[in-house]
Amino acid sequence: MGQEKKQTERKMWAAVYRGKGKISLEERKMPKLLKPTDAIINVTLTTICSSDIHILKGAVPKAREGVILGHEFVGKVIETGSQVKKFKPGDRVAVNVETFCGECEFCKEGHVNNCTDSEGGWALGCRIDGGQAEFVRIPYADQGLTKIPDTVTDEQALFTGDLLSTGYWAAQLGELKPADTVLVIGAGPAGICTMLAARLYSPYKIIAVDLDEERLELVKEQGLADVTFSARTQELEKKILEETGGYGADVVFEAAGSSDTFRLAYETARPNGIVCIIAMYEEDQVLPLPQMYGKNLIFKTGGVDACCCGEIMKLIEAGKLNAEFMITHRTTLSQIEGAYEIFGKKQDNILKWAIKV
Repeated sequence: MGQEKKQTERKMWAAVYRGKGKISLEERKMPKLLKPTDAIINVTLTTICSSDIHILKGAVPKAREGVILGHEFVGKVIETGSQVKKFKPGDRVAVNVETFCGECEFCKEGHVNNCTDSEGGWALGCRIDGGQAEFVRIPYADQGLTKIPDTVTDEQALFTGDLLSTGYWAAQLGELKPADTVLVIGAGPAGICTMLAARLYSPYKIIAVDLDEERLELVKEQGLADVTFSARTQELEKKILEETGGYGADVVFEAAGSSDTFRLAYETARPNGIVCIIAMYEEDQVLPLPQMYGKNLIFKTGGVDACCCGEIMKLIEAGKLNAEFMITHRTTLSQIEGAYEIFGKKQDNILKWAIKV
């Protein structure tokens, strides 16, 4: 009994959101099981996401001050509630960015981002404590965890629950078909994972646009984009249209999140094409509906429905999805404050951190 009491009183290190622009590495109490569907995870590898930067900028209204940040991480199960059936202590797991009950109408339809549970949707690292910590409680563990095969490393599995889920969901959202011409605006992590997933559909051509020339070089080197354009290119819209035979792209993915890229997305889509807005915006955007009349575009937006992690893990294991090359920087949890500084300011050609816990 004394040993158990000592365990519950243990402290851990965690990256805590302390209001706009403020992050603090602090000692916090160890998490406990609150419901029989919970699991406790010992985090082994975590990372920083652009959504974390949106929180620090005050652009995520639901983010709770004092919450432990982090929603993209892997680890080992150390404890499970009595109703957790799929996992046991010792299992290596990737954690899903979305919390979902699996029982509400939205979950049954596959729209898990809209789960009606009080902890549903994007909760980890936003409304409840997340995974930039030594330990974390995972609600609805049977839905929120994916077992990592022995042949898959932590770094290979790191992006399963968020970035690869975003790209996989985006490709489904865009209703991609073989031989489609695809335009991806933004060659950051979300755009890269969208290209990775789009490649699974055998497109005719993928065109990538970004401000960062090094990122454009990377997606060409990795065989993700067939054609790249700097966002600074003169008459960019005209050049893209020329690249698509004058028609425009069949499917456009907007993964950058600015007014200019929002406009470029609908201007470069072909008539009757699909425009998928997968970026998180900090400001309202406006559609010029009178000028667009007759183009018959389909707009799709939203947060990732990250319920295909099992499929994604199988593709990783088979070598058909590999996002490990996005890890450009490595550090430890003790250095996470400096890591946020570099990532937030896009210094040192940072793409993604792998942060060992």
